Amino acid sequence: MIRIEPRDTPSRAFALGVPLLSALVALGFAAIPLLAAGANPIAAYGAMFKGVFGSVFAFTEMLTRATPLIFTGLAAALAFRAKLWNIGGEGQLYLGAMAAVAIGAGALDIPGIFLVPLIVVMGAAAGAVGMAAPTYLRVKFGADEVVTTLLLNFIILILVQMMLEGPLQDPMGLGWPQSAPILDQGMLPKLMDRMRLHSGFILALILAIVAQFMLIRSVWGFKLRAVGENVAAARHAGINVNRSFFGVAAISGALAGLAGVSEVAGLKGYLTADLSPGFGYTGIVVAMLAGLSPIGVVLAALFIASVFVGADGMSRAMGVSSFLADLVVSVSLLCVLVGGFFAKFRVVLAGKGEVAQ
Repeated sequence: MIRIEPRDTPSRAFALGVPLLSALVALGFAAIPLLAAGANPIAAYGAMFKGVFGSVFAFTEMLTRATPLIFTGLAAALAFRAKLWNIGGEGQLYLGAMAAVAIGAGALDIPGIFLVPLIVVMGAAAGAVGMAAPTYLRVKFGADEVVTTLLLNFIILILVQMMLEGPLQDPMGLGWPQSAPILDQGMLPKLMDRMRLHSGFILALILAIVAQFMLIRSVWGFKLRAVGENVAAARHAGINVNRSFFGVAAISGALAGLAGVSEVAGLKGYLTADLSPGFGYTGIVVAMLAGLSPIGVVLAALFIASVFVGADGMSRAMGVSSFLADLVVSVSLLCVLVGGFFAKFRVVLAGKGEVAQ
């Protein structure tokens, strides 16, 4: 007979090793379709590695791709820590982007030293507003925020499309559904000449460090973790649970909104309905791969960005589909979930005293 028993608290090395092992196992599984496609997995992974680290341009492209993933990964990780299931990062990203172009496309023609911070703050505020209604419905009526945030993504996208064909439409765009461009002084500064990497990446790193410190070393972080562990116990201990929910919801939405700001004010310069290829949803995968650790989010975002950018290079060099990147990311998440289960539980063969590791 098989019995599942909880393990003792796993060591830090074990907790850190699970995501790393999961990534390696995912690459092993991804070798199967590569073989089926007639490609040499070792050569394919070599091409993938070269596609990320083979040049300064490729490396900076990976960092650029990781930037919105860090923001959305942090948004999901912090909310999930409090058991507030924010699935609305995609919609909050678009709200942040829409606020950025509304402010930065000429509404205020002021020096960049004032305009850039204003765009960042307003984009974050717009994302926070996008998480306010689902949190209120959760606190006031017990509505499932998974459903409300997910459905709100589609509502926000329809709103964005309406605005792009109305008030925000570029009058010089020949009727194309896109916003007017952000003023040059409103764009996030580039970190390197002739590269797309921008200062949004530095902002994402700083916020990840701050989030890690606040989560582990502050009273706010203690309350957040207490609410996530047991709402009833946290309320009994005198913690204002509703205030904690609204606080982390605002921070989560703001971080997702900053992902939208980084994309329009750091890269594209204007807003379109296809701005995001799913950064909000991929951020959830990033958070899960990171074990909901803010610093882990940075590493997980770099890994996923490396897979996607490297897969493009591998596709060109080996003639295999770049969709292999989606397979690697999906299998990595599955492996992390399985690894997380065995990190918390062990399977015992009852009656024989044997433990299946």
